Amino acid sequence: MKLNVTAQDVARLAQVSQSAVSRTFTPGASVSEETRNKVMLAAQTLGYRPNALARSLITRRSRIIALVMSYLENQFYPLVIEKLSQKLQKQGYHVLMFISDLDEADAVLTEILQYQVDGIVMASTTLSTALAKTCADAGVPVVLFNRVPDTSALARHSTSSVTSNNYLGGRMVAELLLERGYRRLAFLAGLENSSTNQERERGFNDVLKEAGLAPYRREVGHYSFSGAQEAARKLFCSGPYPDAVFVANDHMAIAAMDVLRLELGLRVPEDVGVVGFDDVPQAAWGSYRLTTVVQSVEDMVSATVDLLHEQMQGEVNSRNVIVPCRIVERDSVRSRESSNTAKSHQ
Repeated sequence: MKLNVTAQDVARLAQVSQSAVSRTFTPGASVSEETRNKVMLAAQTLGYRPNALARSLITRRSRIIALVMSYLENQFYPLVIEKLSQKLQKQGYHVLMFISDLDEADAVLTEILQYQVDGIVMASTTLSTALAKTCADAGVPVVLFNRVPDTSALARHSTSSVTSNNYLGGRMVAELLLERGYRRLAFLAGLENSSTNQERERGFNDVLKEAGLAPYRREVGHYSFSGAQEAARKLFCSGPYPDAVFVANDHMAIAAMDVLRLELGLRVPEDVGVVGFDDVPQAAWGSYRLTTVVQSVEDMVSATVDLLHEQMQGEVNSRNVIVPCRIVERDSVRSRESSNTAKSHQ
């Protein structure tokens, strides 16, 4: 068997043109089923494997998308990795993953650009204005996933984003808790500089203000499990306790519920209601049954891939896509019936 089999060898055996061989191995290219079968049979017979590196030199496209994550502790992001990788791979792209510390995304992105990637998706992190300009100058589109760009004009112009409607989600949580009779509403925040945290809290606080109330207590859990546990202890360090807590994501909400029930002996939802954000699989587990705001990973991933394609083809300017969200009620908030019963006995 010939050691260095070329596309020309495959074309000769399949009795097709060399361009037909190229189209067969190019995702999305037009080629008839008959031609594809002939080429694949010839390639299998000869042991041919297309050279992705050589193709990238010709097309000037690596078909590599860099995915940058700052942490994987939150169960929401492994889902994102799975769905995003599957969708991109079906379209002939390969995902190159990088993990960065929250404060070191710029250093990682400088390294990423050396790989000649076609695009960058940044999840749970963001980039500086200076690096946004570097990516724009290099013609590499950047899409922020679950974050919004820096408020500077340059960052907004050169960076797209996909988020849920975090503000509306925060509003829906406050409206639900007030409707169920809770009045001492606390907020357990994620990261102070996180756009998602800020928008969720703003929506939550706006509804309280409209109702003539203010947040009863507030602590920061830094989006970590141990941080959320400590924040929950501080929220309930003295009475009267909050009677409901809106937690900036499910990961921290689960940590808070463990503290409330196992350490403080409180009943959820009778003594305190708890609402999260994300709807990770663990939220539906029987031991938690967490009421939460659903972020549609499928819709967010689809919007992200669509934005990447648009940016890579230079068809549109950068833009921000907001995906609708909704509340799913489980057992961590009083039901409408039980809240009405409680009100009637007051």
